[in-house]
Amino acid sequence: MTLRHPLRIPGITALPPSGRGMRIGLFGGSFNPIHDGHRLVVEETLRRLDLDALWVLVTPGNPLKTHNDLAPLADRVIAARQLLDNPKVRVTGFEAAHGFTYSWQTIRFLTSSLPDRRFVWIMGADNLVDFHRWERWRDIAAMVPMAIYVRPGSGRLAPVSMAASALAQWRYDETDATRLAFANPPAWVYLHGRQSALSSSAIRARRQHVKSK
Repeated sequence: MTLRHPLRIPGITALPPSGRGMRIGLFGGSFNPIHDGHRLVVEETLRRLDLDALWVLVTPGNPLKTHNDLAPLADRVIAARQLLDNPKVRVTGFEAAHGFTYSWQTIRFLTSSLPDRRFVWIMGADNLVDFHRWERWRDIAAMVPMAIYVRPGSGRLAPVSMAASALAQWRYDETDATRLAFANPPAWVYLHGRQSALSSSAIRARRQHVKSK
């Protein structure tokens, strides 16, 4: 079944509800497809950061990757909502409605339009390795605290990456993770914990292999 255009489906691109003073995690990605590894990060960061809510931001597409095999936005949002069945988690593709391409645009919009919320940017350690390649990455670090969650294969590289080295003086101890949402950026924490070897690219490759048989 072909889904309607995401901007015409109620709720797909709506900004989740929130209240003053809420501690809200922002977990962005293509989620193409979403899997249990993503769910693990969501569950762990919700608990470890003591968040009131976590918003999963399903992006129109990663500017650093090709979009040849990118599933429609609405499909990815719906799949994420089905997998992440948690009252504290909200899944949205709102960036598409605003024409945002880069994370700094999303963060600037949220922190300026909702200045009385306490946002925390969440990403896997594999993203920290390449964070210096992100558009205006220093601005991102200056706008919002960040929580980095360990990922297989990145555990040794991420803490000594270019971005990690540049931001080293603002790193919080892992035991202080619950304070991160109240920190003035730049501020970041590196979280160790349960890991999953699943990856969206590997899942897509397996699916393509099955189709080609």
